Amino acid sequence: MTEVSIGLGKSARVGYGFDAISIVPSRRTRDPDQVSVAWQIDAYRFEAPILSSAMDSVASPQTVVEIGRLGGLGVLDLEGLWTRYEDPEPLYAEIAELPDDRVLDRIREIYAEPIKEDLIKERIRQIREAGVVAAGALSPQRTAEFYKAVLEAGVDIFVIRGTTVSAEHVSQRVEPLNLKKFIYELDVPVIVGGSYTYQAALHLMRTGAAGILVGVGGGAAHTTRSVLGIGVPMATVVADAAAARRDYLDESGGRYVHVIADGAMRTGGDIAKAIACGADAVMIGLPLARATEAPGRGWHWGAEVRHPELPRGVRFWAGTVGSLREIFYGPARDAEGTTNLVGALRKALATCGYSDLKEFQRVEVVVTR
Repeated sequence: MTEVSIGLGKSARVGYGFDAISIVPSRRTRDPDQVSVAWQIDAYRFEAPILSSAMDSVASPQTVVEIGRLGGLGVLDLEGLWTRYEDPEPLYAEIAELPDDRVLDRIREIYAEPIKEDLIKERIRQIREAGVVAAGALSPQRTAEFYKAVLEAGVDIFVIRGTTVSAEHVSQRVEPLNLKKFIYELDVPVIVGGSYTYQAALHLMRTGAAGILVGVGGGAAHTTRSVLGIGVPMATVVADAAAARRDYLDESGGRYVHVIADGAMRTGGDIAKAIACGADAVMIGLPLARATEAPGRGWHWGAEVRHPELPRGVRFWAGTVGSLREIFYGPARDAEGTTNLVGALRKALATCGYSDLKEFQRVEVVVTR
C-alpha cells in the first residue's frame, strides 16, 4: 500500500480515479458475441450490469420500466417528485426553465411537499404491472418511516441509499436504523450504501445486504467533496470494496455480496474500468440523464440538492445524446463513449479475452498518470 507524506504530522494513501487507470489487454481475444455481460443478484438476472441512479432527473416510472425492458435495473427515488405529486410533469418543466440564481430556493420549495404513502404504493404497482423487476430507494433517515409501504406494494429489490451509509450510526436525537436487524427481518434482497472504505464496506456486508453501493453517488451533480471535503477516488473505492468482498466471503463461509460502483462514470470506458477494479455492476446517473426519455429534460440533479440546510448538489446541464436504447445498445452517434454502453463493455471483455464479468475482474490494469 503506497503512502505519501503530507507533512511531518500526516501521511496519506495514494488514491486513483478511473481517469488515472487503463485496462491492459491479454494475449487472447474473443468475438464480442461470445461474451456475456449478464449479472445476477439473488433470484434476479439482468442482461446488463447497469442500475439507474435513484435520481429524479433520471428515473420516472416510465424510464424505470424501459430500463428494465432493456435488461438493466431501474431504481425509483421513493422520496422524489413521483411520490410527492400525483403529476410532477409541470414541476419538471419548471425546474428546467429556472434561472441559476433561483434553482436552489425553488427546488427546496418543491421538495417540501410531503411524501405520500399511497403514491409510493402506486408507483411500485405501475412498475410491477409492466412486468419488470421493481426497485425503489429510500434514504436511511426515511427507511423506518416508509419501508412498510414499500414492502406492501411488492417491491422486488429494496435500496437504502445515502451519501455515506454506516452500519454503526450514532445519534442522540433519534433511534438509528439498525441495518443488521432490519435487513434480517425483510423478505426481499437489500442493496445498501454508499461506502468509501474497506472497513465500511466490510461492515455493510455483515448486515446481510445482498449488495453494497460504493462511491461518490451523484457524480456530476454532486458537490460533497467541495462542501464537506469528503471523497475518495473511484478506482480505489471499488478495489477496496472488492478486497472486503473477498475477505467477507472467507469470513462468512461462502456468502457473496455484490459490489456496485455508484457514481463518477460518464462513458462505456468508465464502466469497463469499474468492473476491472472489482465491481459486479454499476449504478449510473449522468449517462442515463442524457436520454431523450429522461424526465429531467437534459438537466441532471440528485437528492443532495434538496437538503433544507446544507445542499451538496447542483442542477447540472447534461444535454441529450440519444434514446435509452441507443445509450444501452447503440448504434453510437459519436465516438465519445456516451452511447452503446453495453456494447462497449462487451467489446472490452472480448478485446482482453474474457468471457464474463467475473473473469474480467481479474484483468490487469495500469496507472497512467
